[in-house]
Amino acid sequence: MTKIIFVQQNGERIETEAQNGATVMEAAIMNGVPGIVAECGGACTCATCHVYVDAAWEETVGGPSAMEEDMLDFAFDVKASSRLSCQIKERDAINGLIVHVPSRQG
Repeated sequence: MTKIIFVQQNGERIETEAQNGATVMEAAIMNGVPGIVAECGGACTCATCHVYVDAAWEETVGGPSAMEEDMLDFAFDVKASSRLSCQIKERDAINGLIVHVPSRQG
């Protein structure tokens, strides 16, 4: 199991766990994390699972693919740390990952 911590705009931290191979978005949906809408269900065809990867984790998580970058154009308030949570796979290397939920989805 991999732990993912979602930080809400008000500072509330929601700790989740999911099996390796699942996505960060799936962990959010399975645990009812507010602010992660995931309208497309993880197909990388919307930007409603947008998160900001915590600075301490950016290098480990890595950057977005070209397809993901295209979809991030539709996200609200995109930053250098922006990722679509449906594109981040759970794995041992990101156990304890911290992501921040934006104030709204695109």
